[in-house]
Amino acid sequence: ILYFNLLTSGKLNEHLVGIDTSACNMAEYLIEEMARKQGETEQLKAENMMKWVGLMNNILACADEIVFNDIREIFKKLLSCEYSRSCP
Repeated sequence: ILYFNLLTSGKLNEHLVGIDTSACNMAEYLIEEMARKQGETEQLKAENMMKWVGLMNNILACADEIVFNDIREIFKKLLSCEYSRSCP
């Protein structure tokens, strides 16, 4: 129902942009926090570039996975009534 209402009211794109913005903000926050907690520093980057790259790649992959899982749940909720007979 929500998907159909957003689509027919012309607000679907606005809603999706909001989700995208929130996802980008969440990813940025997660990356900064994970990097801080795992000791990623400019000093590490200068002293051992390969270790820093590996650490950052791992952090980026973890943050992406968390954000993608959240987005998947949002879209499941958005589309759930479209495929369910129990919706009003």
